[in-house]
Amino acid sequence: MALKYTTEVTINVPRQRVVELIDNNENLKHWQPGFVSMERISGEPGAVGSKSRLKYKMGKRDIEMVETVLKSDFPNGWDASFEANAVMNIQHNRFEALSENTTKWISESEFQFKNFGMKLMGALMPGAFKKQSQLYLDEFKAFAEKQG
Repeated sequence: MALKYTTEVTINVPRQRVVELIDNNENLKHWQPGFVSMERISGEPGAVGSKSRLKYKMGKRDIEMVETVLKSDFPNGWDASFEANAVMNIQHNRFEALSENTTKWISESEFQFKNFGMKLMGALMPGAFKKQSQLYLDEFKAFAEKQG
């Protein structure tokens, strides 16, 4: 079973600046609630095939996942997979310049569940996954607009 959905946000910042902010891993702590650390495993940062270990603290849970860059096409967007114990999230991210100073970030997510518990959670609570994805987009918007 896979769970697929699209989230988007309009950011009042030029596309090139949005890309600069999102492509800098030092900024993750400013817009990803629960972010603890990122460690490169292999490859050049941002290059197709490169892998990084991401750690998050969500409530009492420690979450660790491996990010693999699938496509790098800045300033248009990038694709990546995020693999944890029981789930893989494949994301297709696109940045559209709506005007000189406005950018739309469109993120398509596909969650693939590897065990019964996660499949059940995906089936019973699909809105929770989409809500978390939208939170990250909204947090990035706030961060980017504050940075200018």
